[in-house]
Order: sequence, then C-alpha cells, then structure tokens
Amino acid sequence: MIISKWSKLNIVNGKGLLLSALLCKAGSSIVIICHGFTGSKEGGGRALEMGEELSKLGFSALLFDFTGCGESEGSFEDISLSAQTSDLGSVVQWCRQTGFRDIVLTGRSFGGTTILNYAAQDKNIKAVCTWAAVARPDKLFEIFVNKSQKPPADHLIALGDEGDTVFLKREFFDDLRKHDLLKCAAVLTPRNFLIIHGSIDESVPLEEAYLLYDAANQPKELKIIEGADHRFTNRIEEVWAAFFDWLKKTA
Repeated sequence: MIISKWSKLNIVNGKGLLLSALLCKAGSSIVIICHGFTGSKEGGGRALEMGEELSKLGFSALLFDFTGCGESEGSFEDISLSAQTSDLGSVVQWCRQTGFRDIVLTGRSFGGTTILNYAAQDKNIKAVCTWAAVARPDKLFEIFVNKSQKPPADHLIALGDEGDTVFLKREFFDDLRKHDLLKCAAVLTPRNFLIIHGSIDESVPLEEAYLLYDAANQPKELKIIEGADHRFTNRIEEVWAAFFDWLKKTA
C-alpha cells in the first residue's frame, strides 16, 4: 500500500491515548474521514485513494483510527458513541490548532453516526456528509445481538454471527440510548448536509437515510446509490462522484 503522499501522525485524545492518523495536505480546507464500525482509517486502501482525489480538488484529507481500532491505542471493548464523538473532537481541535480553516466531516456507517453527533455540538463545522449512517443506533444494534453466543465475561455482549462476532460492554448499549441522532440532524442547519445511502443496504436499512433526511432542515440533499449494498461494493466511484460534486458546491 503506497502512502507516500501521506504523513503519519498521532493525535492525543481526551483520555491521553494516541489516535493513529494520516494527513494528506493540500489546502487550508480539510476533510476529516471517519471509518465505520470495526473498520480502520485506510478503508482497505480506498480511503487513501479518496484522500488523494480530494487533494486534486484542493482539499486536505485526514484519516484516523478511533480508540481501540486499527493502530490507535485503547481497547475495542470500550467503544461507545460518546467515546468516538470525543475522539473526533480531539481530531478537530488538532486540525484547528494546525491552521486548517474550514473543516468538513464525512463518515461511513457508525462513523457517519459519530460525525452527526459531533457536528450537532460544534457549530463551526463547515459541512457534513454521511455514508450509510445509522439514524437509530440503539434499535439497530439490538438487532445484531447474538443471544446464542456466550461472551467470555458477564459484562460483555456478543454482536454479530458465529463467523464474525465482536464483544462489547453493556455500557455501549446504555450509551447509545443517551443520543438522539434525529435531533442532531435537525440542528445541523445552516450547514450543508449530504446523506448517501445504498438502495439495497443489508446492514443499515434505507429507511434510516429517509429518517435523517426528514429530520434535517435545509440545506440538505439525499443521494441514493441504486443497487448499492452497505459497503457500496463496486459502486464506490459513484459515491465519490456524488460527494465531490457536493463538496465543490458546498465548501
């Protein structure tokens, strides 16, 4: 994997843990890209490719691993929406201290949910774009609880099927119930908000995108990628095109 255009760095989060990050510097406006649940900053290489395309448009790009993911410090078992929101806040603060003027947030799946939660609190974020984001994470994650799988400890809950199981603390679910993502979407205005979703998303139903769109105020856009699954398999260029067109108009 070639990352010659990228600078590796560490950003300290609110708990003193190091978040591993990559920066592709091109201009004073920056796009922070947030990975999905159990993912990592490189996105199998596609996030790196997208960042380099952003640089051609004059935008800097920053990728980072949330606590307990990828190369960042911490335990994945400690993941929560509140913790990821705090991580993102540390990254945004670093960008501002480094001199980046306008900050755009984009994130996929649970990363998209995280940027919504954060941007509702930080009114200085320039614009927000979600990909396959979860509007009702408390309800959706309950669906994926594997009640037949015995966790290694009483304080853990199994999530996923037998071949792809992760274990989360019970506090993860308690924390989700503290957040109202539809209210978050409603207060993004007057920032521009783009919602991208696949029409056959098997993990996050398309209904979630419509809920976010209906909750949000103008300016807002909804782009449905016909025939695309949760990972936008073989359709990622269409997502990029929609995102880049919106970005050029927005930021």
